[in-house]
Amino acid sequence: MPVKKFKPVSPGLRHKIGNAFTEITASKPEKSLLAPLHKSGGRNNSGRMTMRQRGGGHKRRYRIIDFKRNKEGMNASVLSIEYDPNRTAYIALLKYEDGEKRYMLAPDGLTVGDTVCSGKGAAPNVGNALYLSEIPLGSSIHAIEMRPGAGAALARSAGTYATLMSREGKYAIIKLPSSEVRRILLTCKATMGTTSNPDHGLTVVGKAGRSRWKGRRPHVRGVAMNPVDHPMGGGEGRASGGHPRSRTGIMAKGQKTRNTRKASSKLIVSRRKNKKR
Repeated sequence: MPVKKFKPVSPGLRHKIGNAFTEITASKPEKSLLAPLHKSGGRNNSGRMTMRQRGGGHKRRYRIIDFKRNKEGMNASVLSIEYDPNRTAYIALLKYEDGEKRYMLAPDGLTVGDTVCSGKGAAPNVGNALYLSEIPLGSSIHAIEMRPGAGAALARSAGTYATLMSREGKYAIIKLPSSEVRRILLTCKATMGTTSNPDHGLTVVGKAGRSRWKGRRPHVRGVAMNPVDHPMGGGEGRASGGHPRSRTGIMAKGQKTRNTRKASSKLIVSRRKNKKR
């Protein structure tokens, strides 16, 4: 199993379930593909807090990921599978035939020594980036572009994938991880296979301090606040708080927030299904 349980030798380890990192083959990243990553603490460019419960956390460096896969027709060998603190999936270090190194999102099943390729004529193997017009129907894909050449935007988190259902004219019909069915241009790229680290959702933090390492500050429930602080606050005793809603009054369950005049609405075949609670 890629996850491991810990012996309860301390309160923080009693319920902790961590990642075993069995797929990881390198402990240090490629220096030429690192960039500084500055924290915002949930503040915007004016210094105002626009996102609550953010701040602190361990210092990170950004790994420059090749989301466009625009080095077409050239094979690349996988040098290592690495951990990226900025995302849930693993990343793979590639070395192309001309000596250039790049990072890509590591698909599940990709190992050191494998060869990947992108562009027209590439085989539909795991890790290869193909145009949607050349991918076999029914295939599992990830790292999907929404606009040609813009870079991967969909199905990038750990253990996710989309399914290429059919083609209609210049569009491909794709079922996304959210169960939404959407049209995407056939000239967009996608990577074959599913993303790595599929057991990410099984991990248990174990203690509040580990959330602070990730830059997450304590979260206070709305029903525990006063009426001046939250729409669900106040009441005598342990009041239910009324209809669940956000701090700014937006309904949390059922209210549609998508702009009905959004241009991309015409590309959505069917909306995502509500998960049964």
